[in-house]
Amino acid sequence: MASMVTRTMPLPHLPRLPDVPGGLITVQPLKQSEMQPSYAQDLGVGEIEHGVYGSLMNGLGSLVGTFGQIPCCICCPNPFREVNQGQVGLVSRFGKFYKAVDPGLVKVNPFSEELKKVDVKIQVSQIPTQTVMTKDGVSVQVDSVVYWHVNNPYRAVFGISDVRSALIERAQTTLRDVIGSRALQSVVSDREGVAIHVEDILERVAKQWGISIESLLLKDIIFSRELQESLSSAATQTRIGQSKVIAARAEVDSAKLMRQAADILASPAAMAIRELDALQVMAKSAGTKVLFVPMSLSGGRGAPPTALQSAVEGGGQSYNTTGGEGSSTMNAATLQQMANM
Repeated sequence: MASMVTRTMPLPHLPRLPDVPGGLITVQPLKQSEMQPSYAQDLGVGEIEHGVYGSLMNGLGSLVGTFGQIPCCICCPNPFREVNQGQVGLVSRFGKFYKAVDPGLVKVNPFSEELKKVDVKIQVSQIPTQTVMTKDGVSVQVDSVVYWHVNNPYRAVFGISDVRSALIERAQTTLRDVIGSRALQSVVSDREGVAIHVEDILERVAKQWGISIESLLLKDIIFSRELQESLSSAATQTRIGQSKVIAARAEVDSAKLMRQAADILASPAAMAIRELDALQVMAKSAGTKVLFVPMSLSGGRGAPPTALQSAVEGGGQSYNTTGGEGSSTMNAATLQQMANM
């Protein structure tokens, strides 16, 4: 009987994960201050008057609830209700509130008591897109969203019929009023300021409803096609005007620098340097001879090189130099002889 040989394939080399202190995943422990605050409160049932009929219904509900606690008893209602985390339970007897409970299992009388659950987590409500007229008569469409949460469950349930609808309607009206009091340029450039203004107005009203406004944001401001083209053209013209102003300022600065340079080059020292530069350029030219005239014949600085060159190359012309000690006249022949020396 042949024996079967099993070969194990080597596993591919896996990269080693970096060591993390305390394990792969570090979980930050929860703090009591970061958890849901307690809304539990019991006002008692001593002030609730229900008479003989109320006492009968309450006793019957307690009896039925006792049988309903048995898991197999389907005919009787279960008196226990569950309140999830992030919710608050409001218990009322014969329509009158008397107790608020925290998340957990709550026992209520199935015939005389009612439990209402209130969500206290942060809610996100989309404000429908609406067309608003600005102060300068421009129609724009505004899309926004509001973040809010319930901080007083009693007011949010028993103080107003539908807190979400009331908040959205109030936000729409306030947003329309705030944008209507501003020009289009202010709305576009200061969207955060518009949102803060609307949020402040909503906060004062929402406080009476038992809710708190976290923030209100303008998601988008939609313009018509004609308005977009007009704004684009205006922005283009503004940029062209700014470029012209910058170019004009550059020309003014250049003119000032040229004026300063001219004043500096007009000094005697600058003129002497320029004459020496001219002599160096003339000396490098082919077929050109440069004569250095003594200081006594040139008046202290030497004759201009252009005049010397024209006197050498031109025939029958004379060059008169005036010095500090007198004057002398040199014709072209004399200068030619000096050049041949």
